[in-house]
Amino acid sequence: MIADRNSLQRRLDAATARLETPIAAVDLTAFDDNAAQIAARAGGKPVRVASKSVRCRTLIERVLAKPGWHGVMAYTLREAVWLVRQGVTDDVLVAYPTVDRTAIAELTADPALASAITIMVDHPTHLDVVDRVTPPGGRPDVRICIELDSSWKPGPLHVGVRRSPVHSAAQAAALARRLVARPGFKLVGMMSYEAQIAGVGDAPPRQPLRGQAIRLMQSRSYAELVRRRGEAVAAVRAVLVAETAKDLEFVNGGGTGSVAATSADPVVTEVTAGSGLYGPALFDAYRNWRPTPAAFFALSVVRRPAPDIATVLGGGWIASGPADRTRLPQPYLPEGLRFKPDEGAGEVQTPLLGDAAATLRPGDRVWFRHAKAGELCEHVNELQLIDGETAAPAPTYRGEGHAFLG
Repeated sequence: MIADRNSLQRRLDAATARLETPIAAVDLTAFDDNAAQIAARAGGKPVRVASKSVRCRTLIERVLAKPGWHGVMAYTLREAVWLVRQGVTDDVLVAYPTVDRTAIAELTADPALASAITIMVDHPTHLDVVDRVTPPGGRPDVRICIELDSSWKPGPLHVGVRRSPVHSAAQAAALARRLVARPGFKLVGMMSYEAQIAGVGDAPPRQPLRGQAIRLMQSRSYAELVRRRGEAVAAVRAVLVAETAKDLEFVNGGGTGSVAATSADPVVTEVTAGSGLYGPALFDAYRNWRPTPAAFFALSVVRRPAPDIATVLGGGWIASGPADRTRLPQPYLPEGLRFKPDEGAGEVQTPLLGDAAATLRPGDRVWFRHAKAGELCEHVNELQLIDGETAAPAPTYRGEGHAFLG
């Protein structure tokens, strides 16, 4: 591992030597290997790339060109419209409900967009928003997908994230009946994201008991979800066939942390993954599969306030989620660096401790890994795509002038 890290640092430094920090880079060898491993873990089912975890059009196009990958899961409708107009894909599932009136107007005004994009709903009011922008009649049918809540609810507990209010097969069928009765819409899919399985590492460092508890929770939650998802999909299909004589086009599930398990569910027709392409630090806590770290950012050492401290400029690239240490970036290269506990990753400067800190001088670089995947791209206008010891710039969403959640 040390030799591998030393080799990686030499390649990153050599490829970006002419550039000023901060620098964000993606090692294409690791990226491509991660893509191949994810596709293999999907067991032959198509993998839809989660664009929120990539946020770089060049890399989305790169992975879509690989075997086993098909379609995009976007995080906003405006992003989906842009991806289709740019020719990236003709198959986009928007992962979250939309109330973006401007984007809805674009979607319904263009039959090509309407045939390529599917929006998410979990209540009829989402359809009301669309109808207020463009009443049914002269517009193309809007493709819609029901989100089934994947959280586990043993007794009074709620394990997982708060997403869709549609939890049971009866609720899914009731919603499906209301949706298919609405003119101007076409129910084509179902989706469920098991965050408590896909998004929770089952081997947290130095916490063996917590890891055991997480694995127990995940095994029981998975068994419950497979049963309930199967019932819900069957119920929605029965409504759809009875009312329209058509079937669902797809049933989507999973994330990087559950690709193998989710693809094993017989009712799931496709899985979603994205974070595993970059291999961010949060995935170091996963036992079954850990992607190879592929995405990094570099900051420069600018001062030595003490013999055992090296301070870099910037560094406070904190990930979203609960405000704890797992959301901090990870000093990665050179090996053996850590944050000063009372300062952490700072807005303008970040002091670093550890054996390697004593060897660093102003002008040297420290390479970090972001805790989450695509959020790295919100800090830079371009990624340096590293191939051997050469680098080629690729604009991020931000670099192309887009902040789809901003």
